Amino acid sequence: MRMLSANTLPSPGGFTSQVIGEIPAWGMSSVTELMERLTSSTAPFPCTFAVSAAKKSSLRFGFIEDLDDQETWAALPGIITSYLETYQQIARETSLIALFRPERETGDVAYYYRKFWDILQYLHQHDPESWPDGIPEDPEDGRWEFSFAGTPIFVVCNTPAHKRRASRSNPAFMITFQPRWVFEELDSTSPRGIAARRVIRKRLRAYDSEQPSPELGSYGDPENREWRQYFLPDDNAEKPGRCPFRHGAHGGTPAAQGEGSGG
Repeated sequence: MRMLSANTLPSPGGFTSQVIGEIPAWGMSSVTELMERLTSSTAPFPCTFAVSAAKKSSLRFGFIEDLDDQETWAALPGIITSYLETYQQIARETSLIALFRPERETGDVAYYYRKFWDILQYLHQHDPESWPDGIPEDPEDGRWEFSFAGTPIFVVCNTPAHKRRASRSNPAFMITFQPRWVFEELDSTSPRGIAARRVIRKRLRAYDSEQPSPELGSYGDPENREWRQYFLPDDNAEKPGRCPFRHGAHGGTPAAQGEGSGG
């Protein structure tokens, strides 16, 4: 299979087969910019799984028009549902990336933290299926994972406000959804999983101006809290407070009720 590099990326229109839903005027330029980062040979992106997925064309993309207009979020549940119907047929290394229209004015990290958790709460409120059996409802449980359409999903947020932690930065607000299935052969005790984590930590130290977050852990570890890894603060001085997510909660702005501004 031909691998992509920053110099061999297809034209913006070449990514259309990887898009779920409508493509806005700003969409393809955002995808191209992201793919250039993921496939860069001069500044290797830390997450080797994301790099491999980018090169294999196994990433999928969806677009949301307005981070501040909840009415435009209505497209997101359908995009995720469509992805989850086919993701196991795409590749083991696959993710869905939801890109939001770039803003004229950039907010701070705390602003994007609230928006991120508001969006996850919105998705929970519009989930077409019941919470999956075997996944705890309490985010403080080591085996909790955000779930949608009956599928546990590891979630990562990138924002324009992140500077020191460049691995969590993006010119536009971005959420990556990775089904738990992607990590089944990469647990923390397997040789492949151990090796992958070692490489990622090394690349994080080279890519970011901040040391790897102490919140990065292994799923299922009783001391690990998955939600803290979803949205990392821009430096390690800030500590997470209480998880804003509320199972079964409807209405309001749940993220604003949480303690702290970093996750």
